[in-house]
Amino acid sequence: MTTTNFAAPIDQRYFEDYVSGSTFEYGQISLSADEIIEFARRFDPQPIHTDPEEAKRGPFKGLIASGWHTAGVMMRLLADHYISQVASMASPGVDEIRWMIPVRPGDSLSIRVTVLETKRSRSKPDRGTVRSLVEVMNQNREIVMSLKPLSIMRCRA
Repeated sequence: MTTTNFAAPIDQRYFEDYVSGSTFEYGQISLSADEIIEFARRFDPQPIHTDPEEAKRGPFKGLIASGWHTAGVMMRLLADHYISQVASMASPGVDEIRWMIPVRPGDSLSIRVTVLETKRSRSKPDRGTVRSLVEVMNQNREIVMSLKPLSIMRCRA
């Protein structure tokens, strides 16, 4: 895969700037044990995410981040670097979300985003949809999570 740069900065990016086949990489955000536990206590209170001693005896042999915490980190990187600040209108959903490898304390996450498909709306020609593949990677470039979001973007012209 080729990593490219957008022709326009994020605050000037429109539907036309998302070109099928383009790939971009952004990151990194590191997660500490305290952050993993804090998130999980609030939103996913399972022992594998909240209790280091209990997690050692669990299926992952140690504390792991909630998949939803990983998704939140992914969303932060996506919002900061990929999703247009001027043209993004909404997302009708996400397909094929997968968690492949546990995220552990000390892991640094980055994302690789590939534009899979763009399609201008026939009924509303001022906008189009962008379907992407987002792969979340750890510091070893192992894919820990993937998903395929769909975004609605305003057109420039």
